[in-house]
Amino acid sequence: MAVYHGPACRLCRREGEKLFLKGVRCDTIKCPFEGEKTRTNPPGQHTWRKKPTDYGLHLRESQKMKRLYGILDKQFRRYVKEAGRMTGNSSENLVILLERRLDNIVYRAGLALSRRHARQIITHGQIRVNGRKVTKPSYQLSEGDEVSAKPVERINNLLTENLETRKKQGITAPSWVSVQEKPLVKANVLQLPSLDEASHAFKTNLVIEYYSK
Repeated sequence: MAVYHGPACRLCRREGEKLFLKGVRCDTIKCPFEGEKTRTNPPGQHTWRKKPTDYGLHLRESQKMKRLYGILDKQFRRYVKEAGRMTGNSSENLVILLERRLDNIVYRAGLALSRRHARQIITHGQIRVNGRKVTKPSYQLSEGDEVSAKPVERINNLLTENLETRKKQGITAPSWVSVQEKPLVKANVLQLPSLDEASHAFKTNLVIEYYSK
């Protein structure tokens, strides 16, 4: 399972916007985009800027999408191909496939502080889907599926703390996910998300065009 282990803030700087890859840290002065001494320039020795080409715009949008969801190129290409095989709009299908990932729903429900954190919780066996242990972050959830904590008080308390932290940040679950806090933390997928309900506004058509070349 290939995962990017490099500095997360470097990815945000390269895309020129906050991708919220480090949870609570993204709202503190430690974030390059916060505080008096902001560092919004791209990383690297030669941080020149010029008007991007059409290819550059397509590339940047696809890179942004991969980095936000924590996916490398090989796996992302498979999502694009699958979205093209599905009926309906390919752009919307791609977003739905990415939003249905288990690590994304654990994060968006508030049970983890970031997608990286959600991935760690899942691979450590702390999450159950419909009562069954799932350790695959890319597991695709369907309408009606239930996500819950491992039936251990310590794990349940951990997810509850994460949920409270996200609430203090003013972040709540999307309308297509319902969250139950007591007696145990649970999240239910009420329906499949739409393009407008994605966690970030993407120009998905540029991504589809980039991978169709």
